[in-house]
Amino acid sequence: MTSAAAAGTPNVEDVLADLGWLEMLDEIPDEATPLVFGLLGTTGTHAGVINDVVLTAAGRPPGGTVALPYTGGRWVMWERTDGVASAMDPELPVRVTDAGDDVPLARGRLALGWWLVGSARTMLMLARQHAVDRVQFGRPIASFQAVRHRLAETLVAIEGAEATLLAARENPDELGCLLGKAAAGQAALTAAKHCQQVLGGIGFTAEHDLHRHVKRVFVLDGLLGSARDLTREAGAIVRSLGHAPRLGNL
Repeated sequence: MTSAAAAGTPNVEDVLADLGWLEMLDEIPDEATPLVFGLLGTTGTHAGVINDVVLTAAGRPPGGTVALPYTGGRWVMWERTDGVASAMDPELPVRVTDAGDDVPLARGRLALGWWLVGSARTMLMLARQHAVDRVQFGRPIASFQAVRHRLAETLVAIEGAEATLLAARENPDELGCLLGKAAAGQAALTAAKHCQQVLGGIGFTAEHDLHRHVKRVFVLDGLLGSARDLTREAGAIVRSLGHAPRLGNL
């Protein structure tokens, strides 16, 4: 549930249920997952639907919760009610829990990848708008080369991550989904770093939306394996295979 829900707007989980989220996840998961999780990222809202993706992949009924691995050897539970808050992102009902059963993670990593890309695109949009509007030394800061480089590097990272996710969607094996989540996590962290620099001090304030997306991507990056952890895991898989497998048709 989002903070907006407490102010009287509809609960995101209820809205998704009314729109037929579970039916779409069952019938057209390859279309529903990028759509729903991408919109969670771009709008800055949240819902516990990552539980549905993981439970469905495990052959269990959706609608509940499941313990999810988090970077650093920890496990968390993404609750579907208010009253629980993450220390890193107070809007998220995420709490530390005991280690859970092993569940398939590939589809969940792919879903979180789309969420991270959506958040990264919104951070880029906020930074770009600020660069166009903010004037220093008599001209918009968007005209400064250093600002342009940060925004361009962010866009390249986002586009690369999305391409990786699309390739993994076509062939959702463990390695492809792992790399998709890693690329999306790294892109979102790159966006957080560069967009914070472009926005400067205002990006730290509660009056600007950037801080919400920055906190969000740090939590999402760690869930089901951080970009750093997954990159190492991918390297171990490639070493064990003795070759780099084809991940997509170019």
